[in-house]
Amino acid sequence: MDTGAGVGSGGGFPAPAASGKDDAMNGTVTNWAGNITYAAKELHRPGTLAALRALVADGDRVRVLGSGHSFNAIAEPGPEGVLLSLAELPPEVDVDTVARTVRVGGGVRYAELARQVHGQGLALHNMASLPHISVAGSVATGTHGSGVLNGPLSTSVREVELVTADGSVVAIGRDEERFGGAVTSLGALGVVTALTLDLEPAYEVEQHVFTELPLEGLDSGAFETVMATGYSVSLFTDWREPGFRQVWLKRRTDQPLPTFPWAAPATEKMHPVPGMPAVNCTEQFGVPGPWHQRLPHFRAEFVPSSGAELQSEYLLPRGHAVEMLHALDAIRESVAPVLQTCEVRTVAGDDQWLSPTHGRDTVAAHFTWVEDTEAVLPVVRRVEAALAPFGARPHWGKVFTLPAPALRELYPRLGDFRALTRELDPRGKFANAFVRDVLTQA
Repeated sequence: MDTGAGVGSGGGFPAPAASGKDDAMNGTVTNWAGNITYAAKELHRPGTLAALRALVADGDRVRVLGSGHSFNAIAEPGPEGVLLSLAELPPEVDVDTVARTVRVGGGVRYAELARQVHGQGLALHNMASLPHISVAGSVATGTHGSGVLNGPLSTSVREVELVTADGSVVAIGRDEERFGGAVTSLGALGVVTALTLDLEPAYEVEQHVFTELPLEGLDSGAFETVMATGYSVSLFTDWREPGFRQVWLKRRTDQPLPTFPWAAPATEKMHPVPGMPAVNCTEQFGVPGPWHQRLPHFRAEFVPSSGAELQSEYLLPRGHAVEMLHALDAIRESVAPVLQTCEVRTVAGDDQWLSPTHGRDTVAAHFTWVEDTEAVLPVVRRVEAALAPFGARPHWGKVFTLPAPALRELYPRLGDFRALTRELDPRGKFANAFVRDVLTQA
């Protein structure tokens, strides 16, 4: 269940437990999971673009607190840095029904964006599992939904607007070469104040859930067929047994109704995490509804997922999907004791230089772990070792232990991204320890 909004966006998730003062870190600010406590000299919540530009220009080290749904230190500014929340900026959602675009402010979350876009008879091409996460932070970390023909959320972006290190406002459009590094940027280029996204006519989706899909049922080419049966397809397992406990198939009602002979239809509403109430999830049993109320797994008005968890995700070339599943099955006795659920999805490749799906159609394995860092990290290392032969890229906003040199080898356009950071942030104002590890010249 991909979530990943951690940089370039506004507000806590839920609201960070801070003192309320904008000039000092007198309280505690954590991410959603509580496994990261941010160290910073100051926390600011500017209410205008002018105030934001002044704060950025005056700061030595600056990072943006997103919706808090990153599980690592990607948003950490360091003890002498400034942490910015964009939650108090105007929540801009400006829909152009003629051009079929929307300009959305840096602090806006998908739930609010989707509601307003749908109200104008338009839609996004896809959404992630959660509607609670911020738009700017999601695309900055490579967050995605599912579907063999659906690229990550960043593929909807046609222009990004940044406040750069000197306080200038810079707009980078899809027709520029440097656009390839500007969207999935890890917050390394500046503060995202607005994005312009492509839209399409609104559509309806119905969701069908199936149970007990055996692992061997995906061999001999069946994986590709199964994953292409719907607009979006997700497989869920706890790896206690081979195979998948649930299959979630989301069909656009303007597309043919598929048959699904590989597993039995569910007889009751399901939640991807065993023991969690299904009422938190979007409507099932083939009941059609608006796109934004079906593409996410979870309802906007409920706590998403389990709430007490850590998350990891690895993305690799889709041609290795079946090999990946068997490699995970081989270590499931280690994985299962600390796992709540594992979701397998497909994503179309994209052109963003630091996107985990850059240049390759992708299969993604997402792990929702128990909330126990000490127990989880050794298992994360085992998963990474099992997936290393397939060139697996970790999600930028999740828990991973892959060393920086190995990580850098997975991104062929990293040199171009380094050059872009030197252009827009020559003194490294936005380069925290996480970013410096990524950008360090090999």
